Amino acid sequence: MGAPSADDGRQQDTQGPSITYRQYSGEQDLPIVMHLVDNELSEPYSIFTYRYFLHYWPKLCFLAFSGDRPVGVVICKLDRHREQAMRGYVAMLVVDKQCRGKGVGSELVRKSIQAMIEGKCEEVALEAEVTNQGALKLYQGLGFIRDKRLHRYYLNGVDAYRLKLLLPLSEEQESAPTA
Repeated sequence: MGAPSADDGRQQDTQGPSITYRQYSGEQDLPIVMHLVDNELSEPYSIFTYRYFLHYWPKLCFLAFSGDRPVGVVICKLDRHREQAMRGYVAMLVVDKQCRGKGVGSELVRKSIQAMIEGKCEEVALEAEVTNQGALKLYQGLGFIRDKRLHRYYLNGVDAYRLKLLLPLSEEQESAPTA
């Protein structure tokens, strides 16, 4: 689906096409995801890493497009942490340099968190390079807090912060008996 034409009655963003979002829709999206991540992140990932996340948690992966051009992706998972709480994990978030500062990353993360909440998620965790001020600001703006510093966490030798977002329990979760 392309950007709307000027004739169709919808307003065009004067800075280009508006950003649209959609959930990962299958193997045909894999090259898009890999291209975005490989171009923007410092860590190298194998095809097996992508397939691990996208096969088991496709509903937690969202893509952003400016017109027909892919400009962002978030890849997440959701599973039981220490056999208790359901914990979401933001594995990768990428926004094309030309689209940063426009809320694309925040919206991608919000969409994945909402999908995690629907899966009964109680907290979300992730790691971010201590030097990546843009990412740290984005996550702080979404309510994430610094949990701990991980020394030389990344292959490039840079430390990471583990960030966490604690989610409010639903009424159903609050009334459930604890073991």
